[in-house]
Amino acid sequence: MSIFTCPVCGENLGISGKSYTCPNRHSFDISKSGYVNLLLSKHIGKAVHGDNKLMVQARREFLEKGYYSPLREALCEAVKRYFCGGVILDAGCGEGYYTSAAAKAAPEAEIYGIDISKAAADCAAKRRDGAAYAAASVFHIPVSDGSCDMLITLFAPYCGEEFRRVLRGGGVMIMAIPSENHLWELKQAVYDTPYKNEVKPYELGGFELAENRRISYTMSLRSQEDIQSLFSMTPYYYRTGAEQKARLAALDTLETQADFELLVYLRKD
Repeated sequence: MSIFTCPVCGENLGISGKSYTCPNRHSFDISKSGYVNLLLSKHIGKAVHGDNKLMVQARREFLEKGYYSPLREALCEAVKRYFCGGVILDAGCGEGYYTSAAAKAAPEAEIYGIDISKAAADCAAKRRDGAAYAAASVFHIPVSDGSCDMLITLFAPYCGEEFRRVLRGGGVMIMAIPSENHLWELKQAVYDTPYKNEVKPYELGGFELAENRRISYTMSLRSQEDIQSLFSMTPYYYRTGAEQKARLAALDTLETQADFELLVYLRKD
């Protein structure tokens, strides 16, 4: 039995052949790659929802070149330090770069990953890292109440109500956010009046902050392809005009800061 629940009726899902099924006979086919689509149309909304196939591939190629490996290493250290057995859920797992690393850091864990992008869930499932992947929204997480011992959320939308619901009392949430200087030189190269990232207060309802680690270093992007791949991973991608994108396209190399904060929270009972 998995921790996945039916997005239609909320009952637990079990694997039957090549499908997930619930007691009310709702059925969800497992794709050839291994992920299941638990995303209902009413949970998607009208806004842009997740990366398309080309963006997922660009993200994967960028990450596999090691540009964000210090963050992945810090995540693995936190997983090893705080995980005490049970289930890990990566909420907003993307193409599985960090999920697969968490699986290696905690080989005894039962690992799950969800992402609103079906292309990302498909790519993640192809890693064959032992995790169970589903296309789903972090605002409607199709898993049982209190079924997770650790939740990972890296640059994904924050949904405190759902995160608290799926975590058991005392469960651990590991969150990564961009700090104030993240990609500062890239923004200087593109925008007339760039601004630094606003880091919001760390207090979150229902959670206690246990650790805050800042990870800062300089990245040397070696090609226009890598620069474009990085830019497509940011929120700026959707709200940058043609003139600014042309400035970006003129760059062959770029040195820019990576500046992250890795936050560890404990769910209050």
